[in-house]
Amino acid sequence: MNTLPLFVAALASLALTEGVTVCYFGSWAVYRPGHGKFDVENIDPFRCSHLIYSFAGLTDDNKIKVLDPWNDLCDNYGRCAYDRFTGLKEMNPSLVTLLAVGGWNEGSAKYSAMAANPAAREIFVKSAIALLKKHNFDGLDLDWEYPTQRGGAPADKANFVLLLSELKAALHANGMMLSAAVSAGKNTIDAAYDVPGVAQNLDLLNLMTYDFHGAWEPETQHHSALYGQPNDIGANAYLNQDYAVNYWISQGMPANKISQGVPLYGRCWTLSSSLNTGYRAPASQPGAAGPYTNQAGFLGYNEICESIQNNGWTVVNDPVMNEPYVYSIANNNIWCSYDDQNSLQTKAKYAKSRGLAGMMVWSIETDDFKGSCGRKFNLIKTLRETYAGRDIFPPITKDNPTIDLSTRFSIPDATLIQ
Repeated sequence: MNTLPLFVAALASLALTEGVTVCYFGSWAVYRPGHGKFDVENIDPFRCSHLIYSFAGLTDDNKIKVLDPWNDLCDNYGRCAYDRFTGLKEMNPSLVTLLAVGGWNEGSAKYSAMAANPAAREIFVKSAIALLKKHNFDGLDLDWEYPTQRGGAPADKANFVLLLSELKAALHANGMMLSAAVSAGKNTIDAAYDVPGVAQNLDLLNLMTYDFHGAWEPETQHHSALYGQPNDIGANAYLNQDYAVNYWISQGMPANKISQGVPLYGRCWTLSSSLNTGYRAPASQPGAAGPYTNQAGFLGYNEICESIQNNGWTVVNDPVMNEPYVYSIANNNIWCSYDDQNSLQTKAKYAKSRGLAGMMVWSIETDDFKGSCGRKFNLIKTLRETYAGRDIFPPITKDNPTIDLSTRFSIPDATLIQ
């Protein structure tokens, strides 16, 4: 008898057909102003195969922590976002919903301390299972950024695998799956991850192949290039998606467990001179914050495409690169690298050709979800359709007589996910 959890089996089945489309949801987008406000009800439950709610955290006593109780929970007249999020499965029974724990703002030190202590790990695992079951999540996404780094300890590399092993056992025993968001930087991979051990314990690895560059650097560059530029030398040669994917595979991660991450946002600079607007142009300051995301050096794709459409920003497709960039001298010399429909088609074809599980996006609420620049959720739709090699919309529903939902959960050969 095959004892694999249903969602793990479904994951492997999807990877062989249309591929996974993993969409992170930044729940704080509910507080954004105007057309940038994005709530659970703005999620189309048919666009993504896996939805990940971001983020939960970790308490000082090693229990999983709800970070925004008023928004996430129903208690004390809360907004019940956890339950509304997992309730999207009522519209699409094939949807898999996970809860992410960690994130950049959580840091590493307290995860390091928890993972080093067997009793603390047990407390965390039990509390995580209880929270997931209470709110009908289908699994956990561990987003520890990063073992051994940012206040971590050398022992994190081994302890991360121990934590994954204990999480996997508990989750699978409850019919749930385990994924993790991991670094795409070679130096961090070498320091943080015992890749064979990680591979043995994860159902899906969400590879954060973005933020290779940003306004923390003094010149413009693409933050999520599929391939490096010909003149990339030294460590810069590692800062592209192709290198990161190949490196993870070379270290022991099965390709069919990797979802290749793409950004639905741009990294932005303020050009030092209006006369130099290309790659590696001097830019000593971050680009101005956008009206929705309100973060210097960062614009959502929705902010970028609206600025192109309404403010005449200049789009450039450099023949050396697969990705575009945009700039506007009139708008405070802003310059942003980003991805569009064409570049994401290229990346999805790459993922398919490499036998990867599929694609991952950070994050769903910065796609053009209102359709201001074209069809709604165009970037996510483009990824999923391109990987599948066919138009998979209109949505798959139990009421659509042309779709047999049972085929989406066929049980594959167990060796595919071992």
